[in-house]
Amino acid sequence: MENLWAPWRSVYIGKPQTGCIFCEKLNSNEDKENLVIHRGDKTFVIMNLFPYNNGHLLIAPKRHVGDITELTDDELMELNKMTQFMVQALRTAFGNPHGFNIGINLGKVAGAGIPGHLHVHIVPRWDGDANFMAVIGDTRVISEALDRTYEKIIGAIKQHE
Repeated sequence: MENLWAPWRSVYIGKPQTGCIFCEKLNSNEDKENLVIHRGDKTFVIMNLFPYNNGHLLIAPKRHVGDITELTDDELMELNKMTQFMVQALRTAFGNPHGFNIGINLGKVAGAGIPGHLHVHIVPRWDGDANFMAVIGDTRVISEALDRTYEKIIGAIKQHE
């Protein structure tokens, strides 16, 4: 069996999560350390700590709400506008990915890892990014460190503001 070394991930192992991770990070002022990318009036954007691909972002309402039907019209509008804005920023940051997966998982059985706080996933996609590692080895290879990805996306956001 081959080993894929990722020692920088060890800081996340064995730390039980208490409370809502989105609310905790939103209420902190340490955006870079918490991978918070952008804050709007009613929503905010955070990088996925365990991304499916480089640039995997999560957009969540600031209010702790678990279902899309509970959003106000203003929250729903900003959630969608923020999604649109982040797709533009990701295109700039990553040189026009070939596509994007954008979606919401409502409820644990639908795949929501944090079912109590609604969030939209944006995953940039490239031709060939689901190679043999994911298909045969059940392993993803993320080719860029999170801090480097963070800086690229922040720079792209500044270009679009």
